[in-house]
Amino acid sequence: MEKTLVIFKPDCVQRGIVGEILNRFEKVGLKIVGAKMIHPSYDHYYHHYENIGKMISRRGQKAFDVTLAMMNTGPVIAMVLEGIEAASLVRKMVGATEPKSALPGTIRGDYSHMSFGHADKNEIGIPNLIHASGDAEEAKLEIAHWFSDSELFDYETVHQKYTQPRK
Repeated sequence: MEKTLVIFKPDCVQRGIVGEILNRFEKVGLKIVGAKMIHPSYDHYYHHYENIGKMISRRGQKAFDVTLAMMNTGPVIAMVLEGIEAASLVRKMVGATEPKSALPGTIRGDYSHMSFGHADKNEIGIPNLIHASGDAEEAKLEIAHWFSDSELFDYETVHQKYTQPRK
């Protein structure tokens, strides 16, 4: 099974909609194998967004700075979800990075609305609720950065327990 990282960003935590969004992941059959609330340091975010995500080289220093400023407005909830092709499934469910462009039915399309243009004009980070690993390889790097092996759990869900053939 594939694992992926999801971070419920400060705007999601502050709006009190983490449970509602998490419910969508659970309903589709993804399994939570790691979870914690954390208020990461600048260095932690730097490693996540630049060393792994290459944000400065992709989007520039200004975008990086406003993103880190927004991420430091409060705690986040980091989770590792597991399932079949979990990284691509979660990305599809989350929707486009720019909330204005996210389709209805996606998390960002249903719960956020800001455009890149508005955020850039006002020099603010875009409140788009959630971070999701870009692909399975990025997920491996991100999970290793956010979680130790002892913080990840292997267990059988009730669905697995009662739907798998007995040996």
